[in-house]
Amino acid sequence: MEKVTARDIAMMIDLSLLNPTFTEQEVVDGLNLAKEYNVVSVCVRPCDVELANEMLKDCDTKVTTVIGFPHGTCLTETKVFETEKAIDQGCVEVDMVNNIAFTLSGEYDKVEADIKAVADAAHAKGALLKVIFENAYLNDEQKVKLCEICTRAGADFTKTATGYAPSGATIHDLKIMRANTPERMQVKAAGGVRTLDAALKVRAVGASRFGCTRTKTIMEEAMKREAEGTLVLPEVTDDMEL
Repeated sequence: MEKVTARDIAMMIDLSLLNPTFTEQEVVDGLNLAKEYNVVSVCVRPCDVELANEMLKDCDTKVTTVIGFPHGTCLTETKVFETEKAIDQGCVEVDMVNNIAFTLSGEYDKVEADIKAVADAAHAKGALLKVIFENAYLNDEQKVKLCEICTRAGADFTKTATGYAPSGATIHDLKIMRANTPERMQVKAAGGVRTLDAALKVRAVGASRFGCTRTKTIMEEAMKREAEGTLVLPEVTDDMEL
């Protein structure tokens, strides 16, 4: 079995600080945790981007925010404005919510135009784009269609969920998303990755990031297993749960 390191796990973590009830102190605590474990990214609410950029300016952790969150149904022009503003404030990645209503209606030309407009805005300012599918509401055919649309539109990541739908990431969905996107495009698991074992399954099926609200627990366990020589990727089957 393939061994990984605790650093490998940290480089998969987008520490999530999106809870709408978080106080400023809770956000500060989360940002300090991200610095402590040097995770790859922190995903904050748009109102917290400037704070995050100031606190993380002397470390390698990236600042990320969400666009059109959590329903994806705002105007494309609004998403573009949000994207440009967030990047100007310090974000180097943005996670936009696909227009779920258009997707369910089969209005794929509108979906693609929406994603492409945000991708172009992000890339023009040197940032990366993740597209949140919200798979809880979609069938497999719709998930594959979104993978194809994201590929044409120039997205950098596909992402399973917002974390605010009835369900989040699954092994089944991660495999679909990895199988139907080019190698250059990364896959992010979001919603339900709460343990180190779940993170290892995510990595084993080809996803490179996961949204995380349990950073301290996962990283402490990863460091413990690395020291023991037992931090390895599992064999993953479709019927496994995260």
